[in-house]
Amino acid sequence: MNAPATRPDRIRAMLTEALAPSVLELADESALHAGHAGAASGGGHYRLRIVSEKFEGLKLVMRHRLVYDAVHTMMHTEIHALAITALAPSEM
Repeated sequence: MNAPATRPDRIRAMLTEALAPSVLELADESALHAGHAGAASGGGHYRLRIVSEKFEGLKLVMRHRLVYDAVHTMMHTEIHALAITALAPSEM
């Protein structure tokens, strides 16, 4: 099986594998940050909304940790900024 082609596709694949989300919305906001110092590294800016049963009963900081753990190989290289909304299904 071929690896996902685009950076957002790779992010989605990593999150899907790690967190089995029922909702995964990823917006690439990199164009909004053109000229920003962080954009010079080539890392993208993304906004994520994710719903996973794995977040049930967890505090926000632990939910974010699970997300960052899932994409850790891309952080600070391909991902410069990641704005996260992480919800459990019971919060929908």
